[in-house]
Amino acid sequence: MLILLLFPLFTPPAQPQGMATGSATARPARPLPAGMKAPAVNYRDLAPQAGLTGVAVSGAERAKQYIVETTGTGVVVLDFDNDGLQDIFFPNGARFEGPPVSHYLYRNLGGLKFEDVTAKAGIRHTGWAQGGCAGDVDNDARIDLVITQWGQNVLYRNTGGAFEDETKARGLAAPKRWSTGCAFLDYDRDGDLDLFIAHYLEFDPARTPKPGDKAQCQWKGLPVVCGPRGLPAETMSLFQNDGRGNFTDVSKKAGIATAKNFYGFTALTGDFDDDGWVDVYVACDSTASLLYRNKHDGTFEEIGLISGTALNEDGREQAGMGATAADFNGDGRLDIFKTNFSDDTPTLYKNNGDGSFTDTTIAAGLAVNTKFLGWGTAFLDFDHDGRPDIFEVNGHVYPEVDAASINEKWKQQRVLYWNRGDGQFHDLSASAGEGILTPHSSRGIAVADLDNDGSLEIVVVNMHEAPSLLKNSAPAGNSVLVEALTAGGRHAIGARVTLTVGARKQTNEVRSGGYHISQGDLRVHFGLGTAAQAGLAIRWPDGKVEPLGSVPANHWITVQQGKGIVGKKALR
Repeated sequence: MLILLLFPLFTPPAQPQGMATGSATARPARPLPAGMKAPAVNYRDLAPQAGLTGVAVSGAERAKQYIVETTGTGVVVLDFDNDGLQDIFFPNGARFEGPPVSHYLYRNLGGLKFEDVTAKAGIRHTGWAQGGCAGDVDNDARIDLVITQWGQNVLYRNTGGAFEDETKARGLAAPKRWSTGCAFLDYDRDGDLDLFIAHYLEFDPARTPKPGDKAQCQWKGLPVVCGPRGLPAETMSLFQNDGRGNFTDVSKKAGIATAKNFYGFTALTGDFDDDGWVDVYVACDSTASLLYRNKHDGTFEEIGLISGTALNEDGREQAGMGATAADFNGDGRLDIFKTNFSDDTPTLYKNNGDGSFTDTTIAAGLAVNTKFLGWGTAFLDFDHDGRPDIFEVNGHVYPEVDAASINEKWKQQRVLYWNRGDGQFHDLSASAGEGILTPHSSRGIAVADLDNDGSLEIVVVNMHEAPSLLKNSAPAGNSVLVEALTAGGRHAIGARVTLTVGARKQTNEVRSGGYHISQGDLRVHFGLGTAAQAGLAIRWPDGKVEPLGSVPANHWITVQQGKGIVGKKALR
């Protein structure tokens, strides 16, 4: 049932210059209440010694001429060889002039060491890539890979440790578009994975003005790349799986293909109304964001405005980049956090449980930063206290800001917000370690337990640099990893996992996509604090609920639908 909300349902006038920048004012950080002590945290960048050295290319490094050179790329975490270690794939952009580039597939050797196996695995660079997502499209228990591109998207089917390009054979060949985020989901609950793809704008260099040519090609007095405002907007796509890994475009029939009025970036899936059917949120740049509610009949209804997730609390469009979901306040509902352009705050939408959301950014203490331009973001419990914290990477789109006197920088620090447990967050960035404070112009991120030790690492794409691999060396509490598999053995994307410790419940989902045009670990991570065990239950993608009893802390628990717990491994 839809809830009509009493807030301004209007679209503000387009800003005359560049990307939307918002109009928020930073609020002073709130001191911690008496007796509340923030946890220790120390993130270090281990990428160089881990062997993650491939440079992310996105057009010219400084003298960028077109918007496609500014959006950067995502990252995909996947265990492509089924050895129990999460591997990392970095899609790469391209250049208008200069030598060709390569994607990077890194096989996890254990102990946070990685080997470049791109060529050996059959991964070729075929265009200007943006992001990606992974899922088992043909139910053979091997995870497959989709790369979104400005141009033809690519489906790589996993043949058992290597990949074959089966884009055309699987029905995903399409006219050239600029695709950004993607996510696998079982929207019709028929047991196979369908594919959602977001699109950004219609881009043709031959018809695009150069920096400074028009009013929308200027920003704060600087000549900059044109767009997105002033360039033709896009809509979104949905591809239905026939059960054998072949896809049909059902965007119009399913209600996904809106009018071309949106600059779509990150596709975030989740059962946001808790009805057992997966919905899709799309963070959009400079336009209202989108929330597609699943109607249970093979179709969706776009309810961004009436749900309260399209605009901020002032009724303004924002320049949404990344998005993540979790139950931040322990009420059993999935909330949404979105990153935005500079001169604006991020946005936290609290799920009210009646089909509506409330922008609670200020109340949650998250309106303390407006100087950052946010991209990839994640809810993650870094201290394992059972409450999801927030991580965000930043970086400007215009290298020209470094030479201007406008108090903005191309490279920016990351931000870490600690969940206080009282509905508010506290910015811990200043004491969170060099991995947080060292500036980069970052884009996509993914979160995963790369060394199977029970804590989550963060992989970050840095524009025109090698990536970052962030690990927290500070002590943390107990934890558990839950791997949910379908009866056929593939990852149960869309399953809702609930962990109970005493009277407290934690809820999250097995999720493809998210972050910023990226994908992380398909295992669900929970912090347990000092608890030695927790109760586990799973609601499977088909709606069936399976209570699984108690599971021990500091273990990787594998559950298969219909078979219960089929594996327990101690986390090192």
